[in-house]
Amino acid sequence: MRDIEDAFGHAAHDYAQGDTSVREFVERDDGLIELSGGPAAYFASFEEWPAYQRRAMEYVQGRVLDVGCNVGRVGLYLQERGHDVVGIDNSPLALSIARQRGLRDAREMALDSVDDSLGRFDTIVMMGTQFGIIGDPVEGRKILQRLNRLSGPGARVLAESRDPYPTKDPDHLVYHQLNRDRGRMGGQVRIRVRYRRYATPWTDLLLVSPTEMREVIEGTGWASTELLCGDKGMYVAILEWRKRR
Repeated sequence: MRDIEDAFGHAAHDYAQGDTSVREFVERDDGLIELSGGPAAYFASFEEWPAYQRRAMEYVQGRVLDVGCNVGRVGLYLQERGHDVVGIDNSPLALSIARQRGLRDAREMALDSVDDSLGRFDTIVMMGTQFGIIGDPVEGRKILQRLNRLSGPGARVLAESRDPYPTKDPDHLVYHQLNRDRGRMGGQVRIRVRYRRYATPWTDLLLVSPTEMREVIEGTGWASTELLCGDKGMYVAILEWRKRR
């Protein structure tokens, strides 16, 4: 990622330097612009996490792949608990901060570039709606199949997403229909993140209902076995490894 595209990293860097006025925005391809949760969430301590996220950590076992690790919020917590953690992200600045904070193995890597050079994993953590970075159902299934090959019996994915449909906001309802008219899933949002003069590349983020998640993972070697629910449609699905036929 080029420096001018590293909006996440620059927002996190300025916040880490003491600028608590940092504001990060999410721009959608229909022109909607909204304020994001911002860097404060990236640095939140375990005690500050929502209850459903804290409970999700009880399902972590063995060697961990932390997808979209950002500044190391989840990876550092699990590392302190004794897990061998590999964190991946595409933000060079965020990864630099994660390393400075003590994350031992933080790599600049996109999810669709993950391969067996990283070794095998017992848990794949996709927290903070990071399940959505699979992008779309077709390519996403290929990614999930690859993750299945990098793990084995007993392995889990902690897949966090947001059900986009429980809303009365007309901007969102119109966008859901626009997506369907374009042959996309209703919650397949095309966005970029902006901070000051920095803007990430446009990318698809796939937000799904629990039912849609089960449809997306079908045939990938994963099965949704439990749902940990939070507020405003947020949830973590616990996906268990199944042998692919």
